[in-house]
This record gives sequence, C-alpha cells and structure tokens, in this order.
Amino acid sequence: MIAYILRRFLYALPLLMAVNVLTFVLFFVVNSPDDMARMQLGQKHVTEQAIQNWKHQHGYDLPLLWNGEQAGGKQLTDTIFYQKSVNLFLFDFGISDSGRNIGTDIRQRMWPSLALALPSLVVGLLVNITLALLMVLFRNTYVELGSSVLCVMLMSVSSLFYIIGGQFVIGKLLKLVPISGYDSGLAAIKFLILPVIISVVAGIGSGARWYRTFFLEEVEKEYVRTARAKGLTETQVLFKHVLQNAMIPILTGVVVVIPQLFMGSLLMESFFSIPGLGGYTIEAINRQDFGALRAMVFLGSFTYIIGLILTDISYSVVDPRVRLS
Repeated sequence: MIAYILRRFLYALPLLMAVNVLTFVLFFVVNSPDDMARMQLGQKHVTEQAIQNWKHQHGYDLPLLWNGEQAGGKQLTDTIFYQKSVNLFLFDFGISDSGRNIGTDIRQRMWPSLALALPSLVVGLLVNITLALLMVLFRNTYVELGSSVLCVMLMSVSSLFYIIGGQFVIGKLLKLVPISGYDSGLAAIKFLILPVIISVVAGIGSGARWYRTFFLEEVEKEYVRTARAKGLTETQVLFKHVLQNAMIPILTGVVVVIPQLFMGSLLMESFFSIPGLGGYTIEAINRQDFGALRAMVFLGSFTYIIGLILTDISYSVVDPRVRLS
C-alpha cells in the first residue's frame, strides 16, 4: 500500500509540472508582462519607467522560458517560468502581483469555502442516494416515472436560476435568511443555509439519475436474486446489499467534487459574497493577477490528484476484491 501511494505521488509530479507549464503558456499568450504592469498600476497613462520598475520589483523583467544571455544552468533558472514555478512544489506560493501574501490569503479563505462545500457535499450525497434508492424501489411504477421526469426538469434548469430565485423568494420575500454576506464562527450558519440548500437542490436532478443508473445495474445481478430467495425484503436488499456493492461508482463520483472543498464554488461564493477561494480566484482573474491565479490552478490540480489517490485506497476498503499493490 505504501509503495503504491509513493508511486502515485511520483506519477503526479510530471502531471503537476505539465499543468503549470500549460497555465504559464496560456496566461502569457493573452497577457504580456507590460499588460500586467498596466493593470496592476491602475493608470490609463503609465510611463515606461513605471512599467519597468514594476516588472523589476515583481520579477517579470526576465525572459519567459530561456535566458540566452546567461550561461550553463542559469539559462533555465534565470527565467520567469523557473523563478515563479519551483516554489509551488514546496507550497510556497509567494507574493501575488497585487502585493499580498498568497499563502496567507489561502489559509484565511479556505475555511469559508469548506464551510460551504462540505455540508453541500454530504447533504447532497445523502439526498441523491436516498432518492435514487427510492426510485429503484418503486421501479416500473408511476412513482419512478414521475421522479424521472422531475429529475430531467431539475437538470434542465440553470444553476443561476436556483441562485437568483432562492435569493429572491427565501431571502427577499420570506426574509428567512440573509441574501448574502458572511460572518465568523457560528454566526456564519445563517449565511450558509441558503447556498447549501440551493447547492443540494440544483444537484438533485443529475445526482439522483446518476446513482439510479448504478443501482439498476446492481439489482439485476445474481447476488440480489440470491438475497431475495433467502427471504430478504426489497428494502433490505437495496439498502444493505445493493448500496454496498455500488460504492465504487459512488466514490468515483465523489472524487470529482473534492477540489471544490478547497477551491470553493465560483458561482455560489460570488453571488452570496462569501469570502472563499472561489471568490479569490474570480478576483485574481479580474485583476489579471498571475501569481494568485497560478497558485490556485496548482492547488486545484494537487487536490484533485489527492482525491484520486484517496479514491483508489477507499476501493480496497469497500470492495475486498480490489487490492492495491
């Protein structure tokens, strides 16, 4: 097991490097260091000297990928790419182009993102799995037909509709919870109730249908017929046997949203003014802050890889037939 985990981490290094190179290339195809200086200085008419000073202060006065004026290894190390990339693998994110400590910002903003994403994930998972099992329990009936139609309708509606509609009805008309904002400690709960509810409702359509497909595949297998022959009720078969044997595809679906636990939800945090990492990423894009944006892309890639590794490990726990070596 330990050897397997070490191998996966070693495989992740080239992937993280490739993501970093791609992010670097795409950003500088769109923006030159001069464009970044003008954006950060915030002036319509910026002098050439001011631009050069800003580039020198932030390390953007070096060549991008190759420094032909140097000799030996410095041809690679005295470049923007090397200077801005190496410390990422040590989780030293440095200073953003706007002058803020990126690591400090991430540590402060990750907690609001977790406070929003974690309950949304857990509650959404429980609701979707329960509804999917009920749809399978009442399969070939009007209950399943009506549920399937409802799920398709929910899937067809944009998440923006749920956000705006929820803010208007629950926040403005009924005045049950604040429309937007955030607070520290337990006072944050009243600000999180509405976005969590909207996140769960918006994901019911696709989530319930997704898990229903896996459960329908399981109920046709031999072990289910054997369980029924032993006298188990349909409810016992579904919730005890089918659910357990469908855990691998369920875990596979969960890993997709693991980066959101740390990266935050861009839409939710923006519309509800939650100071999380999703809003931080939007701000970095608007400011063309390459330092902050590069750090967030790297962190998102890393958390996704960690999620894949944890998923593979959990396979061996929920299914004894899976062995990691």
